[in-house]
Amino acid sequence: MLTPNFWQQKSLEDMTDKEWEAICDGCAKCCLHKIIDDDEGDGGSTDVLRPGEQLHYTRVACHLLNTKSCECTQYAKRSELVPDCVKLTKDNLQDIFFMPPSCSYRRLYEGRGLPSWHPLLNKGKKTAMHKAGMSVRGKTISDDGMSVDELEDYIAIWPLADLD
Repeated sequence: MLTPNFWQQKSLEDMTDKEWEAICDGCAKCCLHKIIDDDEGDGGSTDVLRPGEQLHYTRVACHLLNTKSCECTQYAKRSELVPDCVKLTKDNLQDIFFMPPSCSYRRLYEGRGLPSWHPLLNKGKKTAMHKAGMSVRGKTISDDGMSVDELEDYIAIWPLADLD
């Protein structure tokens, strides 16, 4: 069982594996394909945003995502099945610039606390998150059979919203 309000008492680095996993709000925005728009068009590294580059989220989600529950259907094997799958860890959190401002890991890392709609603040339920429009539920299409060149046709604005 998790200690109540553990996220207020521990840093992300000090959390147990169970606590770390519980911080995930389950919004599934990390399962969306993202593109970097750069003025140079040189297709360089995507490890950082360089001056003149802009990150865009798309409505295109990984084919492993259950879009109703906002959960990966192959969570344990996701990195194996999708090599570029996002896997947040305590070691790489500070380098993951492409997580949306609403991401609970990012919010805690930046000292902003959990959002009011987070499942940990709502009896473990995702209902408040879905009602607030903070998950990808009902907003995506699958990447199954889609080419990378098609992604720019599906740019989305909503994942960047942060309500509180």
